[in-house]
Amino acid sequence: MQSVLRLRPSLLSKRVSLARALQTAADSTQLAEAVPESHSTPFRARLHEDSFRGFNCDAPGFDVEVTKESLLKMYTEMTTMRRMEQAADALYRSKLIRGFCHLAIGQEAVAVGIEHSITKEDLVITSYRCHPFAVLRGGTITGVLAELLGRKDGMSDGKGGSMHIFTERFFGGNGIVGAQVPLGAGLAFAQKYREQPAMTFALYGDGAANQGQVFEAFNMAKLWDLPCVFVCENNKYGMGTSAERSSMNTEYFTRGDKIPGIQANGMDVMAVAQAARFARDWCISGKGPLLLEYVTYRYGGHSMSDPGTTYRTRDEVQKMRSTQDPIRGLQRYLSEWGVATEEDLKAIDKEAKAVVDKAVEEAKMSTEPPASELWTDIYYAGTEPPSMRGREREEIHRY
Repeated sequence: MQSVLRLRPSLLSKRVSLARALQTAADSTQLAEAVPESHSTPFRARLHEDSFRGFNCDAPGFDVEVTKESLLKMYTEMTTMRRMEQAADALYRSKLIRGFCHLAIGQEAVAVGIEHSITKEDLVITSYRCHPFAVLRGGTITGVLAELLGRKDGMSDGKGGSMHIFTERFFGGNGIVGAQVPLGAGLAFAQKYREQPAMTFALYGDGAANQGQVFEAFNMAKLWDLPCVFVCENNKYGMGTSAERSSMNTEYFTRGDKIPGIQANGMDVMAVAQAARFARDWCISGKGPLLLEYVTYRYGGHSMSDPGTTYRTRDEVQKMRSTQDPIRGLQRYLSEWGVATEEDLKAIDKEAKAVVDKAVEEAKMSTEPPASELWTDIYYAGTEPPSMRGREREEIHRY
C-alpha cells in the first residue's frame, strides 16, 4: 500500500486577505505510513484542501504521487534557481549587469513545479521574469548570466538581455506587458492545427491581467478551443501597485468568462505541479483552454531599480520569507519524511552555490559581441532584405 502524507495548508488562497496569508501554519504534517526506502518508489501525500479552488470546474485532486527522487530534484532545482537569481542581483549591484533585470526570488516553485508536470513537446511562453524557465527549458545558467551581462555566450548572443531569452521549447522572456499572451494562444493554435499531442502554457503577471490583448486572447482561445493554459503568476504586486489597487476582481482565475479556472498555492511546489498536471490533462483531452492562477510572492522589487518597500512593509516581506518560503517549505517535508538529512540538504545547497559560482566566472570570461553583429539576427534566417536602413536615410547596412 502506498504511503499517505498530509501536508500543511495553503495560506495564500481561498478567500483570505494578505494579513491572514502571513499567519504561520498551525497544522502539522501527519505521517500515515512509512516513506519507502527506495528513491524511485512512489508514495502519496495529501495536499490541504485550501491548496486549490475551482471556477466552473472541479479542483485538482488533493492526493499527489511523489518519489524521493522527484522531491530531491525539485528541491535542488529551486535552490539552484534562487542561487542564480541572487548571483544576478549581485552582478547588477556591481554594475556588471545594466538596464532592466527582473528577478524571480520567492517564485521558484512556479517554474520548477510546471516543468515537472509537462513534456518537452509542450511549449512555454512568459513575461520578463523568465530566468528560471530559460534554464529549465533547455538553457544553461551560464547562458542566462552571460545574456544578462551582454556577452557573446548568452542564450540570445548577448543581444536580448534579461527580458528576451529563448530556447527551442521556450518562447521567452517578452518585454511588452501582456504581449506574450496572444502569442501563446498562437502557439496553441499551431499545435491544434498540426494535430500535435501537446499544449502551451502562456504565463503573465497580475500586473498584466487587465491588458486588453489578454482578454482578446481568452476570447479567441475559447472560440477555437485551443490547448492553451493561461497562467497568472499573482505575486500580489504589479510595478509598485498592489493587486487590490489595480484590479476590481483579484480572483484572476475567475476572469476568463466561459473559460474555467483553477487557483493554486504557488508557494508549494507540489501544489504547483499537481495543478499543472491537471491543466495539461484538461487541454490534451480536448476541453479547450483553462485559466490557472498561482498565488505567489516576490521578495524583491518589480525590477532591480525598484526597492520594493515603498508600497509594502519590510515586515510583510520578512513574514512571507519566514512562513511561506517554497524552498523552506519543501525542506521541512524532506526532513520530516526522512527523505533527506540536514547534512544532505546543506550539501545540495553547497553544490548549487558551486555550480552558480562557476557559471558566473564563465559568463564573465565571455566576450562582448562585436559591433559588426548589431545588424544580424534581426530577421529570421533566409528572410533578410538585401539591405537595412540605419539611424539616418543615408546609413545603409548590407548582409
